[in-house]
Amino acid sequence: MKSLINSPELATIISDAKLVLIDARTGPQAKQNYSLEHLAGALFVDLETDLAHKANDPAEGGRHPLPNISDFAKLVGELGITPESDVVVYDDKQGANAAARFWWMLRAIGHTKVQVLDGGYAAALAAGVPVKSGQEVTIKQPPYPHTTWQLPTATIAEVAKATHNPDALVIDVREAARYRGETEPIDLVAGHIPGAVNIPFAGNLSPDGSFLPPAVLHTNYKQVLGKRKPGDVIVHCGSGVTACHTLLAMEQAGLGIPKLYVGSWSEWSRSGRPIATEL
Repeated sequence: MKSLINSPELATIISDAKLVLIDARTGPQAKQNYSLEHLAGALFVDLETDLAHKANDPAEGGRHPLPNISDFAKLVGELGITPESDVVVYDDKQGANAAARFWWMLRAIGHTKVQVLDGGYAAALAAGVPVKSGQEVTIKQPPYPHTTWQLPTATIAEVAKATHNPDALVIDVREAARYRGETEPIDLVAGHIPGAVNIPFAGNLSPDGSFLPPAVLHTNYKQVLGKRKPGDVIVHCGSGVTACHTLLAMEQAGLGIPKLYVGSWSEWSRSGRPIATEL
């Protein structure tokens, strides 16, 4: 199954009994917005409480550390997702925020039949995908069968080691101004991990907010990766969320899924480790 689905494709399967549609919009009004209007049949997930556990100290794991896998497996079951389910997830940021994170987490727990809605909520509305208000009802299932996270992640120590290895590559997907150290709107210190290269996730998208074609993504990333394999590449962002957008783009490009540094800049910048800028 391809990792992206467009709105016309979604419209043809939205009534399919095997489909579980997930609304992963974020922001302080996300739950209220969901109640007011959402794609018909969609169930809401919260980035802060469902897709991460509350960080006591962002210096140990970042601002959005992964939840306990058993807790996530329970959530997945409560959403009605079984190994036979087809899952589509959308957000309101062209898949760059919680939709890509949910996609990665489902893939990491072992569920391969999951897709992100290309262009997100706005594209669905423009295509006339039906909407509803209020809450949706689903048939809860047992916790999803699981063992360990099955997609590769990197610890802060592994990231530090990779920055000194010419055969490895650390990719920072944040905006260029944050990478250069000109501004830092969220975390405590501006700058970047020494040795990391900056490939902003926004470059995965066309002007209309949809993902670039797979062949274009493949060419763009292959120029940077060279002969490196996915296991040689570590991707990070501010807190391990938008990095998943780039992991999705690379999977869509046929390049596999590299390692996710979950702690990302929110952990590194608080760790006392070296920080680089381009000022």
